[in-house]
Amino acid sequence: VSTSHLQLAAFALGTVGWILCTVSMGIVEWRVWHVDNTTIISSGIAWVGIWKVCFISYLHISSGYKEQFCHKFSSYDSFVPHEIYVAQGLLLIAMFVGLVGLIATVFALRNVYMGIAHKNLITRFFLLGGLCYIFAGLCVLIPISWNFYSVAQNQSISFPPSYYMPSSPAAQDAGAAIPIGIVAVILLLLSGTFSLSYRFPVAANTTVN
Repeated sequence: VSTSHLQLAAFALGTVGWILCTVSMGIVEWRVWHVDNTTIISSGIAWVGIWKVCFISYLHISSGYKEQFCHKFSSYDSFVPHEIYVAQGLLLIAMFVGLVGLIATVFALRNVYMGIAHKNLITRFFLLGGLCYIFAGLCVLIPISWNFYSVAQNQSISFPPSYYMPSSPAAQDAGAAIPIGIVAVILLLLSGTFSLSYRFPVAANTTVN
């Protein structure tokens, strides 16, 4: 048990990292667009996420929408940048793989703290958990970096008229999803490193399967 303190920390950090990964995937604030024309976008700010685009409008631009108007991206939308489609896929993979890592870590910690001394079983599940954390962290890092680069370059998106969005913003900033994703990457990579550092006690009386 005394050798698994880092792995217990790995589970805690991995849990927080997995939650933050899920949060960054779900919120719309990936890119914050500042627009000059406030006729429809009343606040002059629009939020571009990986699933939809939203803005505040005080006009009836669509049935049921007077204040916040959101338009979801479709898999058939050819105008959506590659980095947004990549983010959709990789973050879903990260969420699934991260969950597998948490389950594997829980199983290994259960054996350690219950005194079930099966060396191969414990080390393999810590190994699986560590690799899953690291892979999930990399799956988050790629879309976060790519989308941040697009924000830094102030890249445009050719939205169709039904989105009521300009093709280019006056300026754009990184939204809350970017720093949340960065923290998730750091925690997941730390979790993976801690899980992979587990060493079974040599002096313990063990039953090896």
